[in-house]
Amino acid sequence: MSGPPAANAAAAAPKEEEGSGKPQQKQKQKRVIMIGVGGATCSGKTTLAKYLKAVLPGSLLVHQDDFAPPRNQIPIHPIYKVQDWDAPAGAIDWPRLRQGLQYIHQHGSMPPGHASHDHLNVQELVGVDPAVMARWKAAFAGTEEEVTWVLVDGFLMYWDEKVIDSLDVRLFLRVPREELARRRHARHGYHTAENTLWRDPPGYFEQIVWPAYVQAHRALFEGGDVEGALVSQEGKVQGLLELDGRSNPGDMLEKAGPVLLRALGQ
Repeated sequence: MSGPPAANAAAAAPKEEEGSGKPQQKQKQKRVIMIGVGGATCSGKTTLAKYLKAVLPGSLLVHQDDFAPPRNQIPIHPIYKVQDWDAPAGAIDWPRLRQGLQYIHQHGSMPPGHASHDHLNVQELVGVDPAVMARWKAAFAGTEEEVTWVLVDGFLMYWDEKVIDSLDVRLFLRVPREELARRRHARHGYHTAENTLWRDPPGYFEQIVWPAYVQAHRALFEGGDVEGALVSQEGKVQGLLELDGRSNPGDMLEKAGPVLLRALGQ
């Protein structure tokens, strides 16, 4: 895998202000770069997003799940008569998410009063080579711009057009259906914003989770086959970088890192 560009050992000396004898300080420009980290449930999105946050200076992590409606407003599936936390139209409070991302883009900080419950959900730790982390930390620390990196992870990242348009970089993790089902069934449940625990009823992945994923993502794939090939770059989500969610987060970082540097113009 290719790593970040090597640092120039002989860095150019800072220019002096004319007649002052003092080094000329280059004023940093403020900028917000939004990175979408999308994929199916249990594809490794949040794990990757947290590793990216660790190497991106001054970064924020926004969990799409934090913008779900209150539990008592989650729609009931018309056939299976259980709450449907995955249907694209009802699983996220889209106006609130759009407004939140707009605020972050304008201010470089979380909206007032924003709270996350992600810390309540247990995640399996995956080791990443410290040398890989160190190289990418150094690569992103060297920018002359003052950048606020905003990582947005979610299972419906590429469904809403306005959310898609707000993203400067678009990462998409893919994992085969059988592996997703295995990971989902191994989870103890999900904590909600009300600090309650949701556990999947029997058959929930097969009857609700997977069909909702297909509904939300078929437009990204040739012939609507979500286990086939992604459509061309002229499709619904342009510039989508496909990542193998079964691989080590360090390998995904090696693939995503150059794309993030290009977003900086480097």
